[in-house]
Amino acid sequence: MALRPLPRILSSGSASIARSREIARSAADGATDVLHPLITVSRGLRKLAAAGRARWAATPRERRGPTLFLAAACVLGVVLLPYGPLLALVSVMGAAAWKGRERPAPRPGPDETGRERLRVLYEALVPHFSAPGDPDPLFAHGGDWTRAFGDHAFDADGRPVRLRVAYPAYFPDGDPAARARIERLLHAKSGRGREYRFDWDEEGNRLLMTVPPPLAPPVAAQRFVTVPGETVLGFTDADAVRRTVPVRDGDAVRDAPAVVWRTGPRSTEPHLLVVGQPGGGVSTLLRSVALQALAHDAEVLVLEGFGTGEYACLAGRGGVLGVECGPTGALDALEWAAHETERRLAAAHEARRAGGAAPPETRRPLWILLDRPTVLADLAAAEGRTGPQELLQVPLRHGRAACVTVVLAEQFDTVDALGEGVRAHLRARVALGSAPAGQLAAVLGAPPRTTAPPEVPPGRGYARLGTGEVLRVQVPATPDPYDEAAPEAHRRAVLDLLPDRLVREDAPMADPATATEAACPADGTAPVPY
Repeated sequence: MALRPLPRILSSGSASIARSREIARSAADGATDVLHPLITVSRGLRKLAAAGRARWAATPRERRGPTLFLAAACVLGVVLLPYGPLLALVSVMGAAAWKGRERPAPRPGPDETGRERLRVLYEALVPHFSAPGDPDPLFAHGGDWTRAFGDHAFDADGRPVRLRVAYPAYFPDGDPAARARIERLLHAKSGRGREYRFDWDEEGNRLLMTVPPPLAPPVAAQRFVTVPGETVLGFTDADAVRRTVPVRDGDAVRDAPAVVWRTGPRSTEPHLLVVGQPGGGVSTLLRSVALQALAHDAEVLVLEGFGTGEYACLAGRGGVLGVECGPTGALDALEWAAHETERRLAAAHEARRAGGAAPPETRRPLWILLDRPTVLADLAAAEGRTGPQELLQVPLRHGRAACVTVVLAEQFDTVDALGEGVRAHLRARVALGSAPAGQLAAVLGAPPRTTAPPEVPPGRGYARLGTGEVLRVQVPATPDPYDEAAPEAHRRAVLDLLPDRLVREDAPMADPATATEAACPADGTAPVPY
């Protein structure tokens, strides 16, 4: 049978397709040249809008109202000016054209050192992110690491500072132990000597590892801009909280992201637990809390279980009910605090039954600062007296209604001695100093999102308010002003914040050099003026 000739469209189709492609390419290039100004302006408008959204998100909530008012006033002024809207439109278009004149440069890929490090990370993760029955494994020995790794960046030494890892859906990312194994491996393979933050996206099966910037050095104790019922526990990362507080750092004033703890009748975390290692800054935080409470006209009762005189600078000051360092005086003070809480509740209840407001003395905040209650428990058991944890039950349970706040400090090695009844009421928690991740998770109720820093300075740790996120925190530098080893500037800042000393008319003023001995005598029987 004779072969039929191919249709003309098939015999000469290649040439027609080539000419069509050339015409389409020429038309696209011409359209790009014609629309280039519009494309540039559109790109600039997107950049300006993104910058405005970022600036608005970074603006504190207390400043957004004045900012909106100022913007509205500017818009009104432009509308009322002759040719104002036209000039504003021309200005915006000019700014957009200038902003969009440069195209975003393509992100360069990693160099040979970076590719080798990513390949090693990929091979190390294969045993954790693979399963024998997976028909299309994302992680396999000798596989392609570009499928699993994205959004990576490196520092000058070639170590990753940002890495996004895609993992299979069958990985148990809800298991804290499994997540901890991955975090330890990435920490070891990416380089030690710095902190890493891990953000798990369970819905998208993604893990983002970043290197957070170091926290700012501790600022000296000062009068923070807060309202009564707010206490600054320390300062954290800029993207972790929405609240900033102006602080004086040397001769400059800057806005610092603060961890603000709220107390009072409407607080969900009315009491605080501080846990740390010796020298970790626990006493520093308690002194800072006491100074902030005294600045808001509160009454403070300081109880110390081991009698080292860390809080002797508060003895005899206005608003300080007493500083007890001995077991006998501290237990007596706790009994008085329990009775005072009951008295406040009864007085407020009677006033409300009569249709009136609570008496002013029941609304004045009372702060109970107890350092090392486990030491007092051992001494109370030896003397056959009621332990401090039993005496704290009334202030802890009814303190929010009676305006009584309890701040309890303990060390990591003895924090397990605290009963569940006490720890259940201490919903605001701070952990200071170096400790294993397991201990931090047990104290805070959740593991930190960052690894431990290579060096832990005093006052450095983590804070968690209720069921919120675990935050890195650096507490204000509030040393003992009578400690000559502390910096002179920090000591002077604490002395300036202390209230005036109450001087009796029949007794001379005590010498600050002997304040520790006067506040905490050897027999531990310093009186409490309650």
